[in-house]
Amino acid sequence: MVVYYLEKCVSFFCCLLPECVCEWLGKTLGALTWPLVPSKRRDMARKNVMTCLGVSESEAERIAKASWVRFGPMAFEVLRFPKFKGRLNERVTLEGLDEVKKILALGRGVVFATSHCGNWELLGGALAEAGVPLVAVGMKQKESGSDRFITENRRLVGMHVTYKNDVREMFKMLKEGWAIGLLMDQDVSTRDGVVIDWFDRPTNFAQGPATLARHQNLPIIPIYITRLADGRHKGIIHPPIPVSHTDDKKADVLEATRAVGRVLEDHIRAYPEEWFWLHDRWKSVRSMQEHGNEWVEAHDRWHSAQKMRKDSETK
Repeated sequence: MVVYYLEKCVSFFCCLLPECVCEWLGKTLGALTWPLVPSKRRDMARKNVMTCLGVSESEAERIAKASWVRFGPMAFEVLRFPKFKGRLNERVTLEGLDEVKKILALGRGVVFATSHCGNWELLGGALAEAGVPLVAVGMKQKESGSDRFITENRRLVGMHVTYKNDVREMFKMLKEGWAIGLLMDQDVSTRDGVVIDWFDRPTNFAQGPATLARHQNLPIIPIYITRLADGRHKGIIHPPIPVSHTDDKKADVLEATRAVGRVLEDHIRAYPEEWFWLHDRWKSVRSMQEHGNEWVEAHDRWHSAQKMRKDSETK
């Protein structure tokens, strides 16, 4: 647990520093580490920006770099959560919150679809402190100390934490009227995703939000956060997207996922520097094109079996 106590110490000292110092340190750290990012990864990010946004190579380089550098200030904001506790409304303005509260007032849950745009950790904390009973769904970190630190930080500002493989708990908490927040912009296995057109490219998308919403007869609410020029943030809560419930479950999920994907694409086009372009977003689609869908599905099943075996050995 050395990592956990190290992160706690860093967090403590960050809370003592003036905000302007943390902002400077974050930007400096982000800029200094950009050249250390593997060139293959930087090239991939630049090409993805050019392909998706149709910009020049120099502009794509600027956007890709900015999407990395922003993690510096973001990291300091997360480390300063103990200082922000109870005062996140001073840092984050939530547009569209009344619509969410109307749905929750009916005793129904809410399915949020969000992404790695802006400071999504701050968004979750702001929702929780605004009175939204929020379940933050995350991936268990390989390093147990980091996992403990992240979980404690989320709980500190009022979020309930569960892991993405605990689907049973998600269904249970939705029935109890909780809001489930799902990050849905990363590449997933072909077994867990559906392919839609996104930025005019076949893209494998997580179908979790649509599946959960359809099962509970709930809409999906896309929600993102962007950083303002003065250092504060704006949470943008979009109108609910209804999810059909016909006899064709796959078609219902696909239609809803397409709708959410369109909203996310529009947000990224509006704030391109705030999305994580260095993620290999189209890896699974490339595998499908190179090896065929059946090969990829078999590959996914093998990896799932290996993961289940490792998880059972650690319990």
